[in-house]
Amino acid sequence: MNRAARVAVPTVAFAFALLASVGCGYHTAGHVVTVPENVKTLAIPAFLNQSQTYRIEQILTSAVVHEFTTRTHYQILNDTSDAADATLHGTVLTTSTSPLTYDSQTGRAESILVVVSMRVSLVDRQGKILFQNPAYVFREQYQVSQEPSSFFEEDSPAMGRLSRDFAQTLVSSVLEGF
Repeated sequence: MNRAARVAVPTVAFAFALLASVGCGYHTAGHVVTVPENVKTLAIPAFLNQSQTYRIEQILTSAVVHEFTTRTHYQILNDTSDAADATLHGTVLTTSTSPLTYDSQTGRAESILVVVSMRVSLVDRQGKILFQNPAYVFREQYQVSQEPSSFFEEDSPAMGRLSRDFAQTLVSSVLEGF
């Protein structure tokens, strides 16, 4: 091996090792914290309900408060307050249910789809919008029992699952800027 080849091999190896240690250059898009570091206290007042679904705003508010409490270090207030550094506002715009599948023999619905549409915003003490999504849409499917003797209402557990999914997505969106 000649002298030029002996010098080039370690140089190429070093360059390759340097590139490998830097990474491939891909990263998660939108991985930016939207909540400023000075925000320590969040107010999460009860969401508003413009839909016809009884108590849906309470279920969703409770799930969001729980998610913020378990996943973040923020102090959570249940009402709008001057002590809060930022306030999360939510409005349930619409809710709907529709059959997804039917039993071919009886014609009865086998599964139902629940859809909830919301408007959400996080505003700091000065009124600056830190996060906003005017069109959150969440869906949850649930099965309907076909046996009258074992029939029970599944819509309440489905709303619980839907509210937990909504809360997880919302908190991730607020924290990561998606």
